[in-house]
Amino acid sequence: MKIAIGCDHAGFPLKQTVIDTVQAHGHEIIDVGTFSADPVDFPDFTKKVGEKVQSGEAERGILVCGSGIGACIAANKMKGVYASIAHDTYSAAQGVLHDNMNVLCLGGRVIGPEMAKVLVPAFLNARYLGNDEGGERLARRVNKIIDIEKENR
Repeated sequence: MKIAIGCDHAGFPLKQTVIDTVQAHGHEIIDVGTFSADPVDFPDFTKKVGEKVQSGEAERGILVCGSGIGACIAANKMKGVYASIAHDTYSAAQGVLHDNMNVLCLGGRVIGPEMAKVLVPAFLNARYLGNDEGGERLARRVNKIIDIEKENR
């Protein structure tokens, strides 16, 4: 898979760990920045990741800001971007499996490198189950989310 990665200055210290982990699991990186610890605004990089996901250039995205919250809020304003914070492996996988999450948000000031090394593969290895036989209930719920998105854009 191609994975778009973006961060702000608060997420920058964790960024290389995330990139290394994605690549170690055989995925390609699309790095949209930031490229230093100089202060920047997280919505700028959130938008760049979201656009890569929207266009299909990236199948998924990973955002790292200080808490993960700001990037998550901004990402969810973008049509077709389904982002969540996950600071545990269950949520990192379950968000994809049941809710078709396509952007993982991490708090660079909340988790450390070792946690990132387990969260990223949990997210990347998960596959949405709503397309599988027996996944009608999941697909129905995700379709309701899409309907809400359409009603409010």
